[in-house]
Amino acid sequence: MTSEHTPAGPAQTPNGATPDGATLGDAVRAAVQILAEAGVPSPRVDAELLAEHLLGVGLGRLRAMMLGDAPVPEGYAELVAERARRIPLQHITGVAHFRYLQLAVGPGVFIPRPETESVVQLVIDRLEQLVASGVRRPRVVDLGTGSGAIAGSVAHEMPEAEVHAVEFSEFAHAWAAKNLQPLGVSLIRGDLRDALPELNGTVDVVVSNPPYIPAEAIPNEPEVALHDPPEALYGGGTDGMELPTAAAASAARLLVPGGYFVMEHAEVQAAWIVSMLSRTGRWTNISTHLDLNGKERATSAVLAVPPTE
Repeated sequence: MTSEHTPAGPAQTPNGATPDGATLGDAVRAAVQILAEAGVPSPRVDAELLAEHLLGVGLGRLRAMMLGDAPVPEGYAELVAERARRIPLQHITGVAHFRYLQLAVGPGVFIPRPETESVVQLVIDRLEQLVASGVRRPRVVDLGTGSGAIAGSVAHEMPEAEVHAVEFSEFAHAWAAKNLQPLGVSLIRGDLRDALPELNGTVDVVVSNPPYIPAEAIPNEPEVALHDPPEALYGGGTDGMELPTAAAASAARLLVPGGYFVMEHAEVQAAWIVSMLSRTGRWTNISTHLDLNGKERATSAVLAVPPTE
């Protein structure tokens, strides 16, 4: 315990806004307190991002402005109040940052998570190996693309690749179309169970972040439980494994022999995924991969090459 203390921030009005005459720094500090009391996991980051969203100056410039007497941007208190009600930050700003992309997002689409960025890196690494080995135009399929985060990142970072994406939800498909059209990704609305039959046996890499939450599980975070679409969360069946199993079957259908499959999952599902892939007898080099938090986030495998007669 220490005797040091932080000076109290500015008084707040009943609706949570800072009083007239408050500076930008005052308002952001007050917002941090409001968001922390509401249980928002990253109150300082969110308070700053909301201010940056209104000002459009970048975080570095924002923090410099907070040291002076810059005025509070109009509408800031209202945005802070929305975030305090646990409306996702990305729904308020309309933007999700993912690797090198700025994605348009909103109600009806799953908000991409930072841990999925490590799944994209596995795809990029594999594609770089293929290109180095002489594959001029490797073909990639993203099953259940959601906002288009994975497919868009692959297309952006590996322009040599031919990227296809599949999304079943009408709403998510609309968001994905907005994000992927500028990147040259071929997007279809379809079911990952049977999509793209015309590409059977021709794809070099299949990637999927399918819904995988068990039917009876309820996410702890209000942002997920109340705002992410249920069809993007629940994988089907009591264990949530129907859609992941279907994604693996579609990958086996789409891939060339020796093709690469990688799928995201919950850390507690890694052993199940490995067992499921092993039981089919169609996969080799089955490996589980850790995300940046050290959790078992994805499993990859290589489609076995049929023995020659």
